[in-house]
Amino acid sequence: MSWRISTRFARRELRGGLHGFRIFIACLALGVAAIAGVGSVRSAIQLGLTEQGAVLLGGDAKAEFTYRFADETERAWLESISNSISEVTDFRSMAVVDLNGTDERALTQVKSVDDNYPLLGDVVLDPPMAISDALSGQGALMAPALADRLGLTPGDAFRLGTQDFTLSAILVREPDDAGDGFGLGPRTIVKTKALEGSGLLAPGSLFDTEYRMTLPVGTNLDALADKAKAEFERTGLKWRDARNGAPGVARFVDRLGSFLVLIGLSGLAVGGVGVSAAVRAYLARKTSVIATLRTLGATRAVIFQTYFLQIGALSLVGIAIGLILGGLVPILLGPLIGAALPIPAVFTLHPGPLAEAALYGVLTALVFTLWPLARAEEVRAATLMRDALEGANRLPAARYIIATLILLGLLVGSAMLFSGNAFLTIWTAGGILAALLILTLAAQLIRAIARRSARRVRGRPIWRWALAAIGGPGESAGAVVISLGLGLSVLAAVGQIDGNLRSAIARDLPDVAPSYFFVDIQKEQMSGYLERLENDPAVSRIDSAPMLRGIITRINGQNARDVAGEHWVVRGDRGITYAAEPDERFTITQGEWWPKDYSGPPQISFAAEEGEELGLELGDTLTLNILGRDITATITSFREVDFSTAGIGFVMTLNPSALQGAPHSFISTVYAEEEAEAQILRDLANTYPNITAIRVRDAIDRVSEMLAGISDAVRWGAGASLLTGFLVLIGAAAAGEGARTYEAAVLKTLGASRPRILASFTLRSALLGASAGLVSLGAGIAGGWAVLTFVMETEFTVIWGSAFGVIVGGIFATLLAGLGFAWRPLAQRPASVLRTRE
Repeated sequence: MSWRISTRFARRELRGGLHGFRIFIACLALGVAAIAGVGSVRSAIQLGLTEQGAVLLGGDAKAEFTYRFADETERAWLESISNSISEVTDFRSMAVVDLNGTDERALTQVKSVDDNYPLLGDVVLDPPMAISDALSGQGALMAPALADRLGLTPGDAFRLGTQDFTLSAILVREPDDAGDGFGLGPRTIVKTKALEGSGLLAPGSLFDTEYRMTLPVGTNLDALADKAKAEFERTGLKWRDARNGAPGVARFVDRLGSFLVLIGLSGLAVGGVGVSAAVRAYLARKTSVIATLRTLGATRAVIFQTYFLQIGALSLVGIAIGLILGGLVPILLGPLIGAALPIPAVFTLHPGPLAEAALYGVLTALVFTLWPLARAEEVRAATLMRDALEGANRLPAARYIIATLILLGLLVGSAMLFSGNAFLTIWTAGGILAALLILTLAAQLIRAIARRSARRVRGRPIWRWALAAIGGPGESAGAVVISLGLGLSVLAAVGQIDGNLRSAIARDLPDVAPSYFFVDIQKEQMSGYLERLENDPAVSRIDSAPMLRGIITRINGQNARDVAGEHWVVRGDRGITYAAEPDERFTITQGEWWPKDYSGPPQISFAAEEGEELGLELGDTLTLNILGRDITATITSFREVDFSTAGIGFVMTLNPSALQGAPHSFISTVYAEEEAEAQILRDLANTYPNITAIRVRDAIDRVSEMLAGISDAVRWGAGASLLTGFLVLIGAAAAGEGARTYEAAVLKTLGASRPRILASFTLRSALLGASAGLVSLGAGIAGGWAVLTFVMETEFTVIWGSAFGVIVGGIFATLLAGLGFAWRPLAQRPASVLRTRE
């Protein structure tokens, strides 16, 4: 019965229109739209990766080997299960061009192919031609960036290793580029048979071989994957099929999308502050209505249900608008987004992200409206014509507090479930709640300071008016500081994290990073290589180590993936070395190193941090597949390995007798003065053309470019939070327009001029903006420090440029919103205002 009466009352109340609820609806709509939009783009990319999985993979399935080609048995089996097969190798090398007697070099990621490449998709070339014609003889294809750097045009010659090639065409697009993963250099494509005699695919060199296959229609991919694993797992074969054509890209997109959704939730929390403020303001205007209903016998339940239904209906409107925007905008902008993406995306309506965004919107609306709605039912009939909400108890009944906590738990739990990263979600939720608490307390402190300062100001009426307004009971200082402050806190934290990561690269590189990484140094070349460098006074340090790559297939006899899950150490092949004595740079934390002349069963020293993450202990055994051969070694020590210096560091080091018989090459890092780097590269490359040099600064620049793209995406997400905060700010300014109109009328009556009143309004906005900026800066710095210290485990320093921008942004935003609603109060005539004032 009560719900029927409440529904009738709510329907009649809603006939009054959306006055006072436009900001409410906009806040919910913007927050939901941001989450739905990010989720829709993520789903579009995921669907594109799924639908184009075979093209990205280069075939319906792919078998991959490290440092070797398939043997006769493996090749015969692969041919028996496929309709067609293409052999592709992938490795790094140096492209060399003779420019007027001087060699110009650049790092390139080389793909060598056979006559069947590509099995699926099309290679786009400039000028247009068939790939078979472009790669005939010693023909080659090259990415535009590499050709531009070397000054090459079609018809020009260049060298890979000891082999000469002719650039036939510029590589505009390769169908399987996203499936190839991250490369340190631009792409060059040649025929594998054209590399014979180049020294680049010698035993022990660093290269991967892939066998892409098209399969008969109706092939059971699960059964085939199980069969490949059973037949050849111990030979080091890595199997992948079209259902996961670009796993690295898929993981990256999923994680970045999840992180951006969490940033979107921060924006939704900002909107929630506006929602709560709008509900409180609306219910305050309904004081007499509520009191009258109570006088006529309405129960508390009827009062709560009436306004719950109203706010609920308006919330659904805001959520629906957000879903429409979040679902349609990515479709409308699909051509632009798709053109900017290096991977396929299918832009259509994706129900999953929309449902997720709707759930977040509903839970947020409930969390932020339940409290003020619960306080409304405390209004008594005896308070008719009074400010009932101010008179009501500050805390609602215990059942509403419990319900709010449950809803908050559901919101965080849903975010944990959908993001797939409980750790990051808890950190984000904790940061948002901590920021809200800090900003709420700061708002009360600011009002108290303003109230006390207003009494002490003498002879400065503009300052006194501004401070009195901030500290007064009717001023919206709380809404301004909390809403704008939360958005600025998110932006400040992102700015501090981004700035610290960038400055860490710029700060640490000259001190700790080597000049070059040299790979594929053959054993017989090591003496000449070292002789050249050790006699150079510009070289301060040389580190060298034998280098193999292998896969951890078993841990204590069990499948490694079953034990370690998706830990990065077991997810693919890893660098492995051997050493007779421990490296003095790395401290042994547990166990003992093998004797220098040890020749017994294989022993292994494992990186301490990674070992702890995998749950390894001394005495555990690891089975490593190296060049198709299984080696089972016992862990006899753990050591600290610092991978942050860009130097040589291996997760696994074995005793020499365990690996010396396997074909392998050496890697080396060279620390030299920058002005000597070019000559070192020329001398070594001319003497040993097969050696590949990776300039560490260039490699870090490539990583920095990728981080810049991520930072831009995160900054856009934080910007959405800030925009929502600005909407709340506009709502607060609009709600206070009546009070400012009366205030201006009184001041004019007492002789104040319009410029002085406007100056007071401006000063008020500037003080509130500066306060919000300062508080949010503190919260943002604390959040950035926590993420960098505990999540990324790196050093933290305050980035003052970003910090200053946050404060200026806070002042500018409040000035814009405050002054936008100051002109009409100033234009009103005092007589008309004071006559109609109740």
